Amino acid sequence: VQLQASGGGLVQAGDSLRLSCAASGRTFSSYDMGWFRQAPGKEREFVAAISWNGNSIYYTYYADSVKGRFTISRDNAENTVWLQMNSLKPEDTAVYYCASVPRGRMYGRMWYEVGRYGNWGQGTLVTVSS
Repeated sequence: VQLQASGGGLVQAGDSLRLSCAASGRTFSSYDMGWFRQAPGKEREFVAAISWNGNSIYYTYYADSVKGRFTISRDNAENTVWLQMNSLKPEDTAVYYCASVPRGRMYGRMWYEVGRYGNWGQGTLVTVSS
């Protein structure tokens, strides 16, 4: 599956932004999805992930730094995963990437590990001014 992230931009602290990640192909539902970010001079870090049980139950995972402010969601019919970001802070400034991993391979701390995800989009820049 090919991924393309969009929706980044320049916002002020406290604002909201919604990122989208569109996936090509007809196998989107076979993948669990994640969002990561990389700030200048820093390593790429986990932001959020979403899996589902193949029926209608979704499971979400969040980094502590974004819990309560960010929400990840997906629509398998639209081949899209979103990241709703509220109450943005300057420290949220980064390039945001979406990534995928075949469903059913992840558990526990794996969700947070960059190397577990095998497929990445090109990234979208989010800049939060103070």
